[in-house]
Amino acid sequence: MRVRAMTELLQVQSLSAGYGEAVVLSGVTLALAQGQTLALLGRNGTGKTTLINTLAGATRQHAGSITLGGIALHKLASHERAAVGIGWVPQERNIFKSLSVHENLTAVARSPRAGRSARAWTPQRVYELFPRLAERKSNLGTQLSGGEQQMLALGRALVLNPTLLLLDEPCEGLAPIIVQELLRAIRRITREEGLSAIIVEQHPQAILAISDTAAVLDRGTVVYSGSARSLQQQPALLDKLLGVARN
Repeated sequence: MRVRAMTELLQVQSLSAGYGEAVVLSGVTLALAQGQTLALLGRNGTGKTTLINTLAGATRQHAGSITLGGIALHKLASHERAAVGIGWVPQERNIFKSLSVHENLTAVARSPRAGRSARAWTPQRVYELFPRLAERKSNLGTQLSGGEQQMLALGRALVLNPTLLLLDEPCEGLAPIIVQELLRAIRRITREEGLSAIIVEQHPQAILAISDTAAVLDRGTVVYSGSARSLQQQPALLDKLLGVARN
């Protein structure tokens, strides 16, 4: 029986990037297939956020290339990257706090790009995903809890109808019940809806469980790239890669 090859969506080749003259990432190479989720792991300060920011166009790229669906992403400004398929949820969330929930969603909503067969993400679909936001659609961003702001940040990225979703520590600092709600939503978006994603998270086992592949960064370079399930099933290797000491 012939196994059909998966279509490659993202290709990062020999990437070096950082802030100003400071180089944080060095020689990073990784790939992501259409419809897959990549767990991006590593200790604090190893370059995970810098890689996400570089894909979104928010750092200085020194060398290498980034290709998204055949488009040379590294040649585009950040707003142009959003237009060709990048949906970015940064650690800071960056919602419009002076606008209502509904205004936040409608202000950035885009139609899906030509050729996409998946059902479009609209503000109404975001409300179905996060009923809490539907209940607070008239509330300003400043009136939302941290968890609700994170839901709104994710919803804003979804209504861009991206081909690649970038999530930088979406569960950071949130109550366990909100973390579980967000993880369920992310699983639905990626597993059921088939949206490709790269997720940075400090809860490796939780994110590996909903990912297809994994990459671990250390000192700005990739030290592991492979199956998320395989890494999840090797806790000793995972601990070693993340510098976790066990008694």
